[in-house]
Amino acid sequence: MKSEPVKLTRDCQATAIPGGEQIELRQGDSVIISQALGGTFTVMTEEGYLARIAASDADALGQEVPRPAAAVEEEGLTLEDRVRAELKSVYDPEIPVDIVELGLIYGVEIASLPDGQSKVHVTMTMTAPGCGMGDVIRDEVLDKLRALPGVGEVKVEIVLDPPWEPSRMSEAARLATGMYW
Repeated sequence: MKSEPVKLTRDCQATAIPGGEQIELRQGDSVIISQALGGTFTVMTEEGYLARIAASDADALGQEVPRPAAAVEEEGLTLEDRVRAELKSVYDPEIPVDIVELGLIYGVEIASLPDGQSKVHVTMTMTAPGCGMGDVIRDEVLDKLRALPGVGEVKVEIVLDPPWEPSRMSEAARLATGMYW
């Protein structure tokens, strides 16, 4: 990942991390891209705070707008396989690990709708109650799953019981974060 400052080529919206407030970054502001995963970008501003820039604003960073994974329907994959692949493309903006490997996904249910489409219900949690990025992560899951062919409805439910704990992380996530016990 680049560690030199990048000047924004236009104004863009961002989400302050960890609070989740919407902020506007201005054309000409310098930022350092600290994470570019799942189509979103975590940047460090000149003032020293972190912000998340959506994939749709990648061009403001001089980056290509990532093509959504849902744009390509892979042959032989079930809808559940494609849903799970999309979930693995959603990253915590502070941790370079996807939400599946972090253990935030508690369940995925898929049901048929009368029109032949499917309804997807995802039950997930956050690493901490009151996480300011919870709505941002939930909205990214909603957007990515709604883009999947064959999906007519999506519900993403955030639950706090049982509470998340580090033991829910995969071995790969523990390696990536250095969290061993």
